[in-house]
Amino acid sequence: MKLKLYADRMSQPVRAVIIFCKKNGIDFEEIRVDIAKRQHLTPEYAEIIPMKQLPAIVDGRFKLFESHAILVYLASSFPGVADHWYPADVFKRSKIHSVLDWHHSNLRRGPTTIVRNTVLAPVLGRPLNPEAAAEGEKFLSASLSKIESVWLKGNGRFLLGGNQPSIADLSLVCDIMQLELLGETERNRLLGPYKEVQQWIENTRNATNPHFDEVHKILMKAKEKLQNPRMKGATNEGGGSDMKRTLHSRI
Repeated sequence: MKLKLYADRMSQPVRAVIIFCKKNGIDFEEIRVDIAKRQHLTPEYAEIIPMKQLPAIVDGRFKLFESHAILVYLASSFPGVADHWYPADVFKRSKIHSVLDWHHSNLRRGPTTIVRNTVLAPVLGRPLNPEAAAEGEKFLSASLSKIESVWLKGNGRFLLGGNQPSIADLSLVCDIMQLELLGETERNRLLGPYKEVQQWIENTRNATNPHFDEVHKILMKAKEKLQNPRMKGATNEGGGSDMKRTLHSRI
């Protein structure tokens, strides 16, 4: 029975799982769950995933949510997945888990907080919140500094000194990609001081293309709309209903 993946591609964790499946030749059925329409909160979806979260998978009778757990399961259960994604060596595997655990309470809080309280706020009908955005920038800056000083040391091209990506690389990079919604100027301001991080993002993109770019097309389309002067005016005047349908509650 084909793996079922419940997904909304505007979600960073969803994109990481889809890219991983495509890169590793895992056959799956992508089932769209539109968060903007609150489809993840329906009784029908709750019967599948009681926690009402995305992404989620169903593999036969086995059900799982949380992107990190899903990536671990896929890397461990499907034949043909290269060892570098989730190494059999217990020491290397434990290091990957340390990055993934750190991710949730550190880097994850940066891009999401910034985007929700700046460029996305008018679209969602919320006021701009410079204080919250500034707090998000603190989390982002501290996290990127840690990534460079702890996990991108040495000559390796990826986290933990590796020359090939792991599930941790893919998960963290997809999170940082959400900054694309801010536009080039703001994105460059935030990432500009972190040259090693920028190179690592590019390395991860190159290692997973063409799937990386294909899966991120929806993000780039949203970016174009958000940066469109006419759309900015519409959202500032309380309009922009099409963009609300595209982005509401997804990021």
